[in-house]
Amino acid sequence: MKRKLVSALLGLVLTLGLMAGCGSTPAPAASSAAQPSEASSAAQSPEESASSTFAAESYNVYLITMDQMDQHWVNVDAGCKKAVSELANVNYNVNYTWLAPDVKDDVKQIECINNAIAGGANAILLAANGPDAVTAALKEAEDAGVKIIYVDSAADFPAIQTLATDNKAAGTTAGKEMIKALEAAGITEGKIGIVNVNAATASTVAREEGFRAAFEGSKFEILETQYGEGDAAKSKDIAANYITQGCVGVFGANEGSTVGAGNAIQEAGGTVVGVGFDKSDTILNLIKNGYLLCTMAQNPDVMGYEGMKTAVKALSGEDTGEKNIDTGVSVINKDAL
Repeated sequence: MKRKLVSALLGLVLTLGLMAGCGSTPAPAASSAAQPSEASSAAQSPEESASSTFAAESYNVYLITMDQMDQHWVNVDAGCKKAVSELANVNYNVNYTWLAPDVKDDVKQIECINNAIAGGANAILLAANGPDAVTAALKEAEDAGVKIIYVDSAADFPAIQTLATDNKAAGTTAGKEMIKALEAAGITEGKIGIVNVNAATASTVAREEGFRAAFEGSKFEILETQYGEGDAAKSKDIAANYITQGCVGVFGANEGSTVGAGNAIQEAGGTVVGVGFDKSDTILNLIKNGYLLCTMAQNPDVMGYEGMKTAVKALSGEDTGEKNIDTGVSVINKDAL
């Protein structure tokens, strides 16, 4: 009995050690959801009872996002959990865990990937902070037999599938919405500021490229991009500086950037056109109160849901379909609220 107790304690210490430095949000209901309760077992027909004697396929799947700050990632997690629940009903027991750094940081994200490998991951759903920094860690994961699926933002490493917004096209839409609003106000030239996350994250870089493309041939001047690391407070300071320089419009390339831009516009009296990305309660309130024109709302729940389904298909040897899936985007403005 003492040996069993010591062994159990050692196992707990090892598990906690693996998660150090990388935030973990496990889904404890995932594995139990795949097991029928005593009551449901009693109600099964003989045929159902016989089929339930077959062991469920069991997989360890990890979601690793850029950080824990944005509501966007909470929605990706919700999509994963929904898929796990549905998969349990068809005899797939998915042990699901969400890992994420507290802030956008390549070293911390690499640590999360390494922790997932050490934790026995069969598949990783990854939103890469940058295209190159995590490739060595992903190579180790691949060598360990781990399936890689990208959600939202891909790294420069082969994967089973990428589920993401067509970010360049969505960025162009954001730019066109800003131009339309400025011209409606009689403004046909002026400075435009861009608040981005960093110069490496593929998804937000593509959004900026699309946004800039919308202004080609116009009299508007796009200023040099400033980076706030997706932090709302830093992004607010950047946007406030743009406004001080006389900008007539500010674009936020992700949730934190957009919140910061909207807050700066609010403090400046709401005379600047703000357009952004992602959907959160704060962003929607800024739109409702007139401090942001609109936001490009992605479908993060679809990314998580379909990504989890793809992971299980890949692990089960099933066809996973196309390599790139556009999960769509919608323009949310005041009229849509």
